[in-house]
Amino acid sequence: MHPDLEKLVEAGRLKPAIAERLDQVAPGKFLLHGAWGAGKVIEWDLPAKKLTIDFEHQRGQQMDLQFAIQKTQPLPEDDFRAKKVESIEHLRELAQNDPVALVVFLLESHDGAMTVDALERELSGTVVEEAAFKKWWDAAKRALRESKRVIVPGRRTEQLTLRDADVSPADALVGDFEEARDLKSMSKALEAIVADLSLFRTESAALQSLIESIDDSAKKATRLQLGQALELLSLRDEVVSGLKSITLNDESVRLANLLLAEETRLGEELGALSTARQRAIYEVFPEAFGDRWVEVMLGIFDDVGTRGVAEIARIIDDRGKTGELVEHLKGALARRSLGPDPLIWVVRERRGTASGVFSPEIGAAILNLLETDHLSDGPRTTTRLQSLLSDDKELLSDIVAEMGVTEARNFARRLLECPVFADLDRKSLMARVIKAKPETGELVSGNQSRREEPLVVSWASLERKQAEMDDLIRNRIPQNTKDIAIARSYGDLRENFEYKSAKDMQKVLMRRKTELQKELDRAQGTDFKNPDCSSVNVGTVVTLKSESGEDAKFTVLGAWDSDPEKHIVSYLSEAGAALLHQKVGDRVEIRDHDTDQMKVWTVESIAPYAS
Repeated sequence: MHPDLEKLVEAGRLKPAIAERLDQVAPGKFLLHGAWGAGKVIEWDLPAKKLTIDFEHQRGQQMDLQFAIQKTQPLPEDDFRAKKVESIEHLRELAQNDPVALVVFLLESHDGAMTVDALERELSGTVVEEAAFKKWWDAAKRALRESKRVIVPGRRTEQLTLRDADVSPADALVGDFEEARDLKSMSKALEAIVADLSLFRTESAALQSLIESIDDSAKKATRLQLGQALELLSLRDEVVSGLKSITLNDESVRLANLLLAEETRLGEELGALSTARQRAIYEVFPEAFGDRWVEVMLGIFDDVGTRGVAEIARIIDDRGKTGELVEHLKGALARRSLGPDPLIWVVRERRGTASGVFSPEIGAAILNLLETDHLSDGPRTTTRLQSLLSDDKELLSDIVAEMGVTEARNFARRLLECPVFADLDRKSLMARVIKAKPETGELVSGNQSRREEPLVVSWASLERKQAEMDDLIRNRIPQNTKDIAIARSYGDLRENFEYKSAKDMQKVLMRRKTELQKELDRAQGTDFKNPDCSSVNVGTVVTLKSESGEDAKFTVLGAWDSDPEKHIVSYLSEAGAALLHQKVGDRVEIRDHDTDQMKVWTVESIAPYAS
């Protein structure tokens, strides 16, 4: 007890119980205040009932004695928070040289557990520089996981938990798995075991029962969480193959059997997994599907995302089946069914594995996808493809290099009319095309004037656009605003999927509103009566004959009137632009939609369109 208090007790002027409480706020003692944090009592004036306290961020704070007793808690001198007041330089040195010891010390002072957010509040800006905290914490997490002293959660809002000091690293890893309550956490725990299999060379008994328990979890998850079940079984197999002392029971679920049984559901499920895990699972395809393994892989090629596409291509190439991959991609290009991820892979590998696929048709495929995605109501799926077209400085040059003059002009015209690009981006892309094909330069000035002209549209298509705008303003945008407000009420916006999804949809809706407004401002409705039939114009029906004697008929109508099944084309489309202003007897190249190849036709007749 403080000497001043002992004298007062001995003189009978202070009761022992009160003296003991006062001793907790005596000079040299540490206190914890709810708002000011930890502090050290520097001096007191008992007659005046005043304390002077050095808090972490506020030195020499005067406080009423009674108030201090009521509003603070005693803090042991070996508590982390007390050390921040007394020995901050020592903690900073510890953060630099031994982050594991620092975090363990911090957790010990918080009953063995705290969230990552709470840890950051305790360290950032004081023990660790605020600007350097993220980098420091990334390194500290790796060290903590390697030490096995702390259970490190996947999310910031979950708790870091201190393990018992006498738990072995192997037992700690098994404990992490046993504490996991969902397949994702189980996979992470099993992944950590795979990374440290050497710990189990002499302690494999615990792993044997763990491996056997995976079967039940995988079986239960197959229907609703197939991808995670496959991931878990793949990790299990790595453990088994890495430790000869571990075996699978005859009744255990085999990864190859599950792949075969769930063949129709594999694409999207595998696409959500990490690159390493997809690679491990694809390696099992030959065992699962026998001679059909390449066919099955190509069947999911468009559904597994960028990482999956690259891994499938690598495995097929490594096993000498590149020819089948090339034929698959060529067929998909001809059918216009090649999605963004395979197309990105073809572009990136155009001088390597995909050299046999890359051709001028790639340009048309890219523009088709960008335009289709632009007109859809959902979130964008071609953003990365659009970025690649802009970022790869040689891509457009490579696309038009093998094109003839007419084909290059048609491609350049489509690029100029593509609504996806901003004006500056469009000019930059066209400059690359013109550099590779100077003959396309004449389109630029002509396009600039044409884009300022009204859009010729049918009254019916104009009404549809106006109805879409009205629905956006009256229904979809207000509903999206409500969705954002509801999602925001769920809290923690960093981990709030509903909020992020609603905000993404907001961008889509507002972008669509702007586009519709621009289009409607330029729109000029017409019924296509009395067109000039001396050449192909908007509102005319054109009869064509090919070099082989085949007949075809196209109706050229307004900007929003395309209907390929009825051979109605917009005057702004590739085919419409090629036909426009042609006269009887003129020859014109039009792309065949079935083969995606250019075909030469002769204009046989031009007649007015009858609605």
